[in-house]
Amino acid sequence: MLTERELMVLKDIIKLYTETGQPVGSKTLMTSLPIRVSSATIRNDMAALEDAGLIRKTHSSSGRVPSSAGYRYYLDNMLTPARVPEQEMQTIRQSFGNDFGRIDEIIEQSARILSNLTSYTAITLGPEVANLTLEGFRLVPLGNHQVMAIIVASDGSVQNQVFTLPRELDSDQVEKAIRIINDQLVGQSLTTVAQKLRTDVPAILMQQLQTPKGFLDAFGDVLQKAVSERFYVGGRLNLMDYFGSDNLGELKQIYRLIDRQDELNQLLDANTDGSGQRPISVRLGSELSEQSLRNLSLITARYSVNDHGQGMIAILGPKSMPYSKMIGLLEAFRTELASRLTNYYDHH
Repeated sequence: MLTERELMVLKDIIKLYTETGQPVGSKTLMTSLPIRVSSATIRNDMAALEDAGLIRKTHSSSGRVPSSAGYRYYLDNMLTPARVPEQEMQTIRQSFGNDFGRIDEIIEQSARILSNLTSYTAITLGPEVANLTLEGFRLVPLGNHQVMAIIVASDGSVQNQVFTLPRELDSDQVEKAIRIINDQLVGQSLTTVAQKLRTDVPAILMQQLQTPKGFLDAFGDVLQKAVSERFYVGGRLNLMDYFGSDNLGELKQIYRLIDRQDELNQLLDANTDGSGQRPISVRLGSELSEQSLRNLSLITARYSVNDHGQGMIAILGPKSMPYSKMIGLLEAFRTELASRLTNYYDHH
């Protein structure tokens, strides 16, 4: 059990190390602590904290830096989110602007804003696609049996992909298939559409088309793009600030991770509280499954857009980030983002 003074020392070591990036010694703490104590007393408290595994000595200095356990103790027991100044809130609101044609534009812009505000790498995910519906499907002929399949979802997002259809599929058969898709699936949720593609639709198309498989492949692939979760990453280059020339291999691994949607999804899901009791979660590098992230921290925050589902924002940065400020900022940012999205849905 830590004493009140030891807690003060731990909190100040974390604060000073976050601000300066330098190990903290007893003489520095003498001038920063809110109480007056001797350097010897502070050294005793630091020794107790070191024995508890909450701070550690560096090789190059007699000062101490927080350990992963120290950060975790601080996050779980001592942190109070900082209030975002009104001037910064005005910057956030002005950065969003007002002219958005699609939900994805808002989500993408939010990643840029968040990375600029924090100087870290920001990751944003729009509301879940469970409530999106299929608004329309078209095939645009490009010549030489190539077509562009286009899907429009209810959030205004458009997905398209170019395919080569089987030569035995003539234009009349393609038009029949498009009518069937629109008659059977428009207005249905994208998840329901995906399910029907595996069950009802192939049987119906089989009655109308001599070779339905090529058509189903085209529609199914572009639909998969529509129903997949869409992540946006801002400030990728900011990661380079935390890696030296001797660990560029780790940096490359992190870039590969954030470029692979399935791996990024797993990382963010592992960082959330399944009970839903903690909308903002922090995982330190040692708590993340990826070895390349051992010197970083990931903060995730969920936001809700009424009946339109939940989304997520996250920042990836150094383990020594100012957690009080960052968590306060994410709290305010997720509220503003949810408000923007709610306003978009109300007017579209």
